[in-house]
Amino acid sequence: MRLTTKGRYAVTAMLDLALHGEKKPISLADISKRQEISLSYLEQLFSKLRSQELVKSVRGPGGGYRLNRGTDDIRVADIIDAVNESIDATNCNKQGNCQRGVQCLTHHLWCDLSDQIHDFLSGITLQNLIDRNEVREISARQDREQELLQATLA
Repeated sequence: MRLTTKGRYAVTAMLDLALHGEKKPISLADISKRQEISLSYLEQLFSKLRSQELVKSVRGPGGGYRLNRGTDDIRVADIIDAVNESIDATNCNKQGNCQRGVQCLTHHLWCDLSDQIHDFLSGITLQNLIDRNEVREISARQDREQELLQATLA
């Protein structure tokens, strides 16, 4: 399966936005600090997420990003698809040229697996992730770590 950091980071950033963006827009710099993802990389990802209308930008002081739909309406597969990430268990990118230019014996098995993974991720919303105790605990820990870091820098 080829799910690169692009897909993982996009899902992580969107979950962070969902967890922190209920009351106000969230800056990419804040997400970058909490999730330890490069700000320039987040800018690239959010450009794609914005073009697919998963997020909207808010300009001005206190600006940042907000979800463009409810957390129940954004599926993990939507996020991965928005950043042009594919979930592909084949060695041929589903092209069917896996063995000297033709399909290998197990090509359809790996295609079916890829489809099953995509279907699985289509069944998980941001809200499903937010509802998980471990996700909320990790988010709270990250928030505490950021507060401590800010206090030591002040």
